[in-house]
Amino acid sequence: MTLSSRMQKIKPSATMAVTEASAALRAQGIQVIDFGAGEPDFSTPEHICNAATRAVAAGATKYTPVGGTAALKKAIIAKLERDNGLAYTPAEVIASCGGKHSLFVAFHALFGEGDEVLVPAPFWVSYPDMLALAGASARIVTTREEDGFKMTPAQLEGAIGPRTRALILNSPSNPAGVAYDEAELEALASVLVASNLTVITDDVYEMMVYGGARPRHLLQIAPSLRPRTLVVNSVSKTYAMTGWRVGYTAAPKEVVSAMSTLQGQMTSNPSAVAQAAAAEALGGSQECVPPMMREFGKRRDFIVERLNRIAGVRCLEPQGAFYVFPNVGAHLGKTWSGGRIENGDHLALYLLKEANVAVVGGTDFGYPDHVRISYATSIETLAEGADRIEAALGRLSGS
Repeated sequence: MTLSSRMQKIKPSATMAVTEASAALRAQGIQVIDFGAGEPDFSTPEHICNAATRAVAAGATKYTPVGGTAALKKAIIAKLERDNGLAYTPAEVIASCGGKHSLFVAFHALFGEGDEVLVPAPFWVSYPDMLALAGASARIVTTREEDGFKMTPAQLEGAIGPRTRALILNSPSNPAGVAYDEAELEALASVLVASNLTVITDDVYEMMVYGGARPRHLLQIAPSLRPRTLVVNSVSKTYAMTGWRVGYTAAPKEVVSAMSTLQGQMTSNPSAVAQAAAAEALGGSQECVPPMMREFGKRRDFIVERLNRIAGVRCLEPQGAFYVFPNVGAHLGKTWSGGRIENGDHLALYLLKEANVAVVGGTDFGYPDHVRISYATSIETLAEGADRIEAALGRLSGS
């Protein structure tokens, strides 16, 4: 059987591949410490689960409008006003089957053959492949580790070419936890306002900002960008709801209408029961969020300090999200029984096989001399995993 030509443009998700490899080892009875998954280890809060139970009991298990129930749209609108100071109408919001699906539908609604989209690196692994499926290409804006992996206004302006249609701004970011402060957002906004770029803000980690108050949203800083900005978010990270698969987009009405048409031919509505849970998450009590965020902060402080004590590892402190992106370049070129460590992907394979620790190599994030570690797990697990990593690195030839 012949596969479509579009399949030649993409590859499997690096993060999902690590999760599957970890699961395969566990199925063999091997204890694996999984630092690969971008998934909170907390249970979904009880009041959110109760809302789903009530929905089932009430028979809310049928099709809903493609873009989401009225209750969920109301909750999304209330959240955007409460947390971001942004006002939207029901016609300007759409719920999809997770944040990834929200972005996928948006890319297909907006972009086509020959279009370029600016993607600051390091970047989430799925951006380039999803853009490729839409016929567009990622124009990578490479940032410097010594600048904290932050894109400067000059880099942004210099990257805009004749085919550049849009910018994806993920802050806080996956994989490096980069969070732009308000002054930095203002500086980027000055370039964006002078351009004609569409802006897609990927806000899924917005509540995970450490060391101070969250900055105003880009659209609060530069309201004139609203007619050409999409705000994408999900309930997965903030509310420990990764498996519920509900994401959402706020955008100009014509964009949401196009996304709804496309989604109607793709998946129809997100799960009706999951929508009821998401409506409670976004519109109900927010008391469950701060304790989880404080715990992530403790874990961040622990893992950054611990990794920086390992010889040949350099780890910047993330400002947000729940990932660290350490530089392991000092270990490249070393060898083990399985071969030579050429990049972070090879090192990830070595750690999985020799230490039973799962991390994600940095190549698909744009930085092959790094690895990504998720600290969405307990400090005890982080400590054991770091010990295993340190011991394994010490066994490499040339150490």
